[in-house]
Amino acid sequence: MTNMNLPAGGVDNILLVTDSYKVTHHYQYPPNTTHVYSYFESRGGKFEETVFFGLQYIIKRWLVGPVVTAEKIAEAKEIFHQHFGADYFNEAGWKYILEKHGGHLPMRIKAVPEGNVIPYKNVLFTVENTDPQCYWLTNYFETLLVQVWYPMTVATNSYYQKLIIADYLNKTADTMDKLPYMLHDFGFRGASSVEGTDTIAALMVAKRFYGQEPVAGTSIPAAEHSTVTSWGKDNELEAFKNMLERFPNGLVAVVSDSYDVWHACEKYWGNELKDLVMKRGENGGCLVVRPDSGDPPEVVVKVLDILGKHFGFEKNEKGYKILPSYIRVIQGDGISYESLDSILKNMEKHRWSADNLAFGSGGALLQKLNRDTQKCAYKCSYAIVNVFKQPVTDMAKKSKKGRLSLEYHNGHYQTIEEGHGDVSQDLLMTVFENGKLLRDYTFEEIRQKAEIPLLKKCN
Repeated sequence: MTNMNLPAGGVDNILLVTDSYKVTHHYQYPPNTTHVYSYFESRGGKFEETVFFGLQYIIKRWLVGPVVTAEKIAEAKEIFHQHFGADYFNEAGWKYILEKHGGHLPMRIKAVPEGNVIPYKNVLFTVENTDPQCYWLTNYFETLLVQVWYPMTVATNSYYQKLIIADYLNKTADTMDKLPYMLHDFGFRGASSVEGTDTIAALMVAKRFYGQEPVAGTSIPAAEHSTVTSWGKDNELEAFKNMLERFPNGLVAVVSDSYDVWHACEKYWGNELKDLVMKRGENGGCLVVRPDSGDPPEVVVKVLDILGKHFGFEKNEKGYKILPSYIRVIQGDGISYESLDSILKNMEKHRWSADNLAFGSGGALLQKLNRDTQKCAYKCSYAIVNVFKQPVTDMAKKSKKGRLSLEYHNGHYQTIEEGHGDVSQDLLMTVFENGKLLRDYTFEEIRQKAEIPLLKKCN
């Protein structure tokens, strides 16, 4: 989810969630300005399309209801005076919002429905003031609203990794049934916030802000290195046996490279614990062996070869090897968009179905990205007269003009500029207006919109 660091002052003071220089911007607009209109887009980047996600979280978390109070105004006035050494704070403007609008923000946000996969260089949401006295409000919240870049980019990263896995499943497996469970989020500990699905915090965000019932993701009992090594090297076999006996049903994952993953697969899983592994399978149980070091493409294939030698395998309808249903492998080290293809390609080369493997991704899924991964930007395109940005040093940063709409014609999305769009065709929907959330998307709705084309065809 999005990385929201709370201000040093009172928690949830919306007046403080902005860049310092924006506090002075109300002095900088032309006289008699009454309306400011801005938009957000992905201007390019690593992936050609963007999965739009996360705006509803920001709106619900920060903007809905009477978010401006006398106490927050007083706190902001004091902090900004200390910060600047002068009184640049727009106290009168915020008091106007409190008195005229009851503390609700006179602002309108229109956005493409979350979960849509939109080619870059298209408008994703727009923001404008609804009270002419509050023209300065639109861009005051740029800082906060641009933070949608993070959940959006993580969702896009996940989408493209899913495309790779789906492609190899389509080539080497008989069904796509396991695809929803083949890429797991291992990145909570490396994330810069707790909103971050194999992490409970992420489940709670989906539940609270997207109404997901039941929980958004499932997990299984799994060992980590400390719970194995605490038994000591000479008792690794007992540590493994304890996992199988403590969790006699269902899936259980056991990290197996604390000392020697080849020895663990050959002697422990493939020999001394083989009967216990197979017995768990009689009740639908499954052991998931986790190598966690070495060169992933080579390690995964070698682990599969060892397990196949001891437990046997069948060949599916496409001629690829598949382990018995009671044993699988998960690779949780070094997983990224770039590495997935090399791992699955090596499996394909050695005639192993992608159905044998699941993945866990941490830093590469959640942290090895930034706002420029998809070149996210929030720009003003319309005021009393059209204003737009076109730096001569970087034409890629040329911004759009006027009021915008997003339309879909002949299989392509197109951003229409300068108010020339067809209102009946505009895909941007009003999601927030004057302190109220007008569209409340569920997590399941968003998942369905963001499904990859291959599965949409299957459904």
